[in-house]
Amino acid sequence: MVDTFDDSDYQLSMDNIPKHIAIIMDGNGRWAKKRGLQRIAGHKEGMNNVKTIAITASDFGVKVLTLYAFSTENWGRPTSEVNFLMRLPIDFFSVFMPDLMKNNIKVIATGLIEKIPKNTRQIIQRAMDDTKDNTGMILNFAFNYGGRADILEATKALAQKVKDNEFSVDAIDEKIFEDNLLTNVLGELADPDLLIRTSGETRISNFMLWQLAYTEMVFNDNLWPDYSSEDLEHDIIKYQNRDRRFGKLN
Repeated sequence: MVDTFDDSDYQLSMDNIPKHIAIIMDGNGRWAKKRGLQRIAGHKEGMNNVKTIAITASDFGVKVLTLYAFSTENWGRPTSEVNFLMRLPIDFFSVFMPDLMKNNIKVIATGLIEKIPKNTRQIIQRAMDDTKDNTGMILNFAFNYGGRADILEATKALAQKVKDNEFSVDAIDEKIFEDNLLTNVLGELADPDLLIRTSGETRISNFMLWQLAYTEMVFNDNLWPDYSSEDLEHDIIKYQNRDRRFGKLN
């Protein structure tokens, strides 16, 4: 087991729910392989699980749920798999939009969205437009996102602003830098309180490198399609039993 914490004697506290949970949804391909199926079958099953976990997180009172849906490195996968992954948002929003609206969930996307195929980009934008007035949990899809690309693009933007005399180099602080990251739309909720990675892998895979500085991390052995609402509850309990000091002494 990756995490040996025994939560059997603990109950979920609704007074200490992480405001922002980020999930690296790993293990779709291995889930399919174990069943003798093609990798795309795992991605489809994983897509179906997004609805379950999103609604559960919303019911728990989570403010932001960020899902690592497609990384800047995923373009290196076989073309057929990439094409299928680009169709997933189209299928997801076509099927699950009524559930998102019913649960007052607001959809946003952070990533280099302008570099994905037009049809995918349009359906993501439509989902954002259709849910923009919802006031419940923010469901943030990190799509064509990479932590290094995020920092690099912010650096380029700041360099251009200095060049244009908008401010001096010495004026750049953490707040200004964060305002130029792709997650700036989340404001004070940009940094996850809890990161969950499924499938038992224990790395962050170029995800939110700046934002994860003081994030609590839980690595769950279950493959993403098998990750359940009960798993989410247990992982939040693990979070609730951590001592978050942010580099200080309590």
